[in-house]
Amino acid sequence: MPAIAFGRLDDSFSIGSLKAYLAEFISTLLFVFAGVGSAIAYNKLTSDASLDPAGLVAVAVCHGFALFVAVAVGANISGGHVNPAVTFGLAVGGQITLLTGLFYWIAQLLGSIVACFLLKVVTGGLAIPTHGVAAGVGAIEGVVMEIVITFALVYTVYATAADPKKGALGTIAPIAIGFIVGANILAAGPFSGGSMNPARSFGPACGQR
Repeated sequence: MPAIAFGRLDDSFSIGSLKAYLAEFISTLLFVFAGVGSAIAYNKLTSDASLDPAGLVAVAVCHGFALFVAVAVGANISGGHVNPAVTFGLAVGGQITLLTGLFYWIAQLLGSIVACFLLKVVTGGLAIPTHGVAAGVGAIEGVVMEIVITFALVYTVYATAADPKKGALGTIAPIAIGFIVGANILAAGPFSGGSMNPARSFGPACGQR
């Protein structure tokens, strides 16, 4: 098992590393713009009505497709994490250094913030939907739900993209990752919001300020 490594500052500012941070920024921006944008579009089309089954499916499919693209475009440059939870898991697993993980986090959170800012501008100032637990669901239940679905996502990433024994699975990793995100949103969306991604929640939360 690879050991956890802190990393070196000079490596963190190499051309390759800077390209990787930019890739994470752009990939996260694209994912959040499409994902949050789908929720804004639903609210506009339904005059802010409560999310119905058809709307849940549409939002889940949009997130799945958007993440597939975001992972695919960043895979060969940064690994296509697009998610601080994925980055944390791979850092703890020794796949990347802790220092690289920190810079990935910064890029991902900035990408999410910029995506929500752009959505605010292009929609004429419409409200940015944020994640939250549904009525009747306690905070503990919501946290447990998010832990389970986030584990499912991170495990899928490791099994299809990071595991050195993955073989041909690496070529279908973006598809598998997009599918698990869409499925988890269908399962958890009505309860905890189905985030699985701190960056996906962070940008909209900043957009409300």
